[in-house]
Amino acid sequence: MTPEFRQAMAQTAAEEWHPLEREVAGKKVPTEQEWAQVCFLPNWIGHRKGSAEYRYLAMREPLRQATLPGMEEQLPFPTIAGDDGGRYKVRGTVTNWALAGDEVIWWSWGRCGKGEETHAIMKNDLAGGKLPSGDFGENAAWWAIAVLAFNLQRAMQVLVLDASWAGKRLKAMRLSLIALPGRVAHHARVLVLWLSHHHPSFPVLLQCRRRIVALAQGPPA
Repeated sequence: MTPEFRQAMAQTAAEEWHPLEREVAGKKVPTEQEWAQVCFLPNWIGHRKGSAEYRYLAMREPLRQATLPGMEEQLPFPTIAGDDGGRYKVRGTVTNWALAGDEVIWWSWGRCGKGEETHAIMKNDLAGGKLPSGDFGENAAWWAIAVLAFNLQRAMQVLVLDASWAGKRLKAMRLSLIALPGRVAHHARVLVLWLSHHHPSFPVLLQCRRRIVALAQGPPA
């Protein structure tokens, strides 16, 4: 939310603002918010290939309580003055999707917080936040490994395990599925893992193996 972007929002004509409607029970219900596609080009746009595909969307919501003169900049959120003399709370987003602006906004709000949740898992569960070195290259490799581990974990949860595992963190998966007691043996030139038939996770492991084999074979022709 740069001053230039706020200025571009303030200069957007009144007819460019569209009501932001929420879908409830199959019907469009209007809200107090409005959205507009702002004519805004930041400085970096001319130094990045393909940056012309980006669109800058703005949302505004009228303040229910009047603000004292000179106190606008002390509010904990950015505001702009409207054509009607009122003041609006504003926020913005940038996208390269060719969808309608309101669809992009609702999709963005629907996944609110998921990015922070993913970063927390990578930093805490997968040790991505504990960099091993002062060298940039080694730390970049460490972070890439954490990203790969996260993707493999999500692939296991979505493609291999059933729906009850979709929301579990790595600690729960480690206790219930990964760190199981067993015995590794070599028999007839084959590596064998012996597990207890009475362990509650034994049928889950068998199901995982069957689904992994099915994935390796690919979809049917």
